[in-house]
Amino acid sequence: MKATPPPAKRRRGPRLAVLALVFCSLLVPIAFLFNRFPAVYVTDERPQQIDLPSFERLGLGRSDGVIEVSREDDTSANAEIKGAPKIYRGSSSIDSRHHTDTDPSKVSTKPEVPPPPKIEQRKPEAKPVPVPVKHKKDVSGNNMKPAKVQNADDVEKAKACQLEFGSYCLWSIEHKEVMKDAIVKRLKDQLFVARSYYPSIAKLKGKEALTRELKQNIQEHERVLSESTVDADLPSFIKLKIEKMGQTIARAKTCTVDCSNIDRKFRQILLMTEDEAHFHMKQSAYLYNLGVHTMPKSHHCLNMRLTVEYFKSTSLDSDDSNAHRFNVPDHRHYVILSKNVLAASVVVNSTVSSSEETENVVFHILTDAQNFYAMKHWFARNSYRESAVHVINYEHIILENLPEFSTQQLYLPEEFRVFIRNLDQPTEKTRMEYLSVFSHSHFFIPEILKDLKKVVVLDDDVVVQRDLSFLWNIDMGDKVNGAVKFCGLRLGQLRNLLGKATYNPLSCAWMSGVNVIDLEKWREHNVTKNYLQLLKKFQHNDDEASVRAAALPISLLSFESLIYPLDESLTISGLGYDYTIREEVIRNSASLHYNGNMKPWLELGIPDYRKYWKRSLTRDERFMDECNLEKISLKLKDNAVDNGDDWS
Repeated sequence: MKATPPPAKRRRGPRLAVLALVFCSLLVPIAFLFNRFPAVYVTDERPQQIDLPSFERLGLGRSDGVIEVSREDDTSANAEIKGAPKIYRGSSSIDSRHHTDTDPSKVSTKPEVPPPPKIEQRKPEAKPVPVPVKHKKDVSGNNMKPAKVQNADDVEKAKACQLEFGSYCLWSIEHKEVMKDAIVKRLKDQLFVARSYYPSIAKLKGKEALTRELKQNIQEHERVLSESTVDADLPSFIKLKIEKMGQTIARAKTCTVDCSNIDRKFRQILLMTEDEAHFHMKQSAYLYNLGVHTMPKSHHCLNMRLTVEYFKSTSLDSDDSNAHRFNVPDHRHYVILSKNVLAASVVVNSTVSSSEETENVVFHILTDAQNFYAMKHWFARNSYRESAVHVINYEHIILENLPEFSTQQLYLPEEFRVFIRNLDQPTEKTRMEYLSVFSHSHFFIPEILKDLKKVVVLDDDVVVQRDLSFLWNIDMGDKVNGAVKFCGLRLGQLRNLLGKATYNPLSCAWMSGVNVIDLEKWREHNVTKNYLQLLKKFQHNDDEASVRAAALPISLLSFESLIYPLDESLTISGLGYDYTIREEVIRNSASLHYNGNMKPWLELGIPDYRKYWKRSLTRDERFMDECNLEKISLKLKDNAVDNGDDWS
């Protein structure tokens, strides 16, 4: 008889693996309940404002203070979605923005620079600007809605929100909608509390009636909530059910139960609610940033229609009758960097409307290749009194004439969000400020406009309300850049950002928007050459986020000791993020700067300020009507008339 072989031994490895998987599957829900792992809502859509724009984030230690500098990205939604690094910088206590940056302990050997001329307040009878201004019924001149009263906790929460989500938090506070499901949410809260107490009450002896009542109320609440999502869906007798459930819960709370179980459930709902709220906040901030960084459809339509019309026209070359004025040094030259046809036209129109004489006024508009033909055709179709408009393809000029410069892309003025907190005095309120500086493209203006001696650089989000011709009469001495100083931020507070460069730590930062540039002094001081050297030092990577983040230290260091302080009433900043600016201040300012994310050409712009921008729009333009831009202007006009504004 043939012997049978012994049965093969079963391998224990697969069985152990199966048991391990089963064990892990039991641990996962338990770990979730105790919040050992991230909630399912965790995403990496970090809005930059992000600034929410793109921010660079570096941890740089100092014990006396913290300053976060975030770059506002206003060019693309994609950059915002990815999020740029944030920059944390140490700082000491920060003076107010209007303090001077002189050091009394140091004596300068340089010739004294004459003080900036004061801007006289507009006399009531004078009308240099043929633009109507809203007449006030309030004799105080303050027609802005009163500021909302907030306690200290709310203010700090708002600033913490801005730290993560930027100007979206300011916008969301002003556009907070009335809750349509307040009663529904109250029902859900009662239902969760009742469910938390029910298991413990059901175990108690002598509480059978309370247990049945609690169970019945839970079932009734579940039935109502299954059929209702907003308060309007609720039955008329819902108040009785809420009162009944409230009485039952009050009786349950009087019972002696195991508090640890109820406490665990309450903590669970708290964590879940916080996670859900933060998820929805991130979602809303993403959509907000998508809206502020995306060109509106009507604007895109206008650019396309103008570009097509340019190539359809019989002559591709525009009228060059004013070409001889472009390089006359004695004329008043304005420089605007823009990719937005309407934004550039508003700057030109408002400047011309505010000028007493325009025969010698010339505008040089630097734009990119994509918008060059649309911009060129627009200004060929529209004239602005006797002024001349010179549209320049910046990228073509750099590529053809200045190939040695690696920065060939057109960059608009950069905006940074600055979060300031004093660690020496933690109880002191933190501050959030927005700072606009020159982009990389500004440093090539002297190379493009070689025949000019002095120019005034205007951002494309500026509206001019006064005649700026006096700026050409300013004697800036040995200074290069005439700008409004921003002493809420000093260079010494950015020492970790600026590195080992030589600078006066008490020097104030400065704002772009309206800047007087002495091109002759610029060339004497080799500012462009110094910029290229600083670019190699601060540009750590070749990606766009790194290049744009370097604009802040480069701009501050390139013009350190070369800033001529202009009068603060020359321009009022913050109209793109600050809801609290008084209308009297706006009316008395020579120019308005809409720095921030909420630009006036966007539907997300601040309504109280958009009217100042829109009234300088070109009227009766065929392409605006075809792209529904004329309807927007007319709608605003109708609203202004209803409110008593003068639009004549």
